[in-house]
Amino acid sequence: MNKSFIFLSFFMGAIVLTSNYLVQFPIKFYNLQNILTYGALSYPIAFLITDLANRFYGKIIARKVVYFGFTIGIFFTLFFSTNFSDLISIRIAIGSGIAFMSAQLLDVQIFDKLRKKKWYIAPLTSSIVGSIVDTFLFFSISFYGTDVPWVTLSLGDLVVKLFVALIMLIPFRLLLGRFRVA
Repeated sequence: MNKSFIFLSFFMGAIVLTSNYLVQFPIKFYNLQNILTYGALSYPIAFLITDLANRFYGKIIARKVVYFGFTIGIFFTLFFSTNFSDLISIRIAIGSGIAFMSAQLLDVQIFDKLRKKKWYIAPLTSSIVGSIVDTFLFFSISFYGTDVPWVTLSLGDLVVKLFVALIMLIPFRLLLGRFRVA
């Protein structure tokens, strides 16, 4: 296995763990607690990782990065941040897993179909679609039927994820010239 694959996989796992932990905390500045969590700031990096793996190694390796990163992230999420006596914490772990796999594998497929277009079309389109799927799956599974204002939180998180997806085009473009297939 090459070093880049291992790095991307572990980085993906770290992003999953970080995002799953941070989604539990609403941003309380500027009265945003009902529309935004800290998880929205870190999670879009997962799409950058998937898209880099896809661009340089193809969709089969990108899927492997998703699976490997998912395994690492969910293992550590269950171990470090899941309170098994709290139903919402368990639902967050389940919602995260389902949403992550669905969105990331969709991202891989969309990116692969658009890879021959201009450099920004594939990562932007796949990240936008993936973010929409991830957000609504995650929040509905994790918080539907609870006192958590999940609809407004999901909309707030989605707006931030889309903005961060746009910003992630900068490192994506910069890394296009630096990343090499080993």
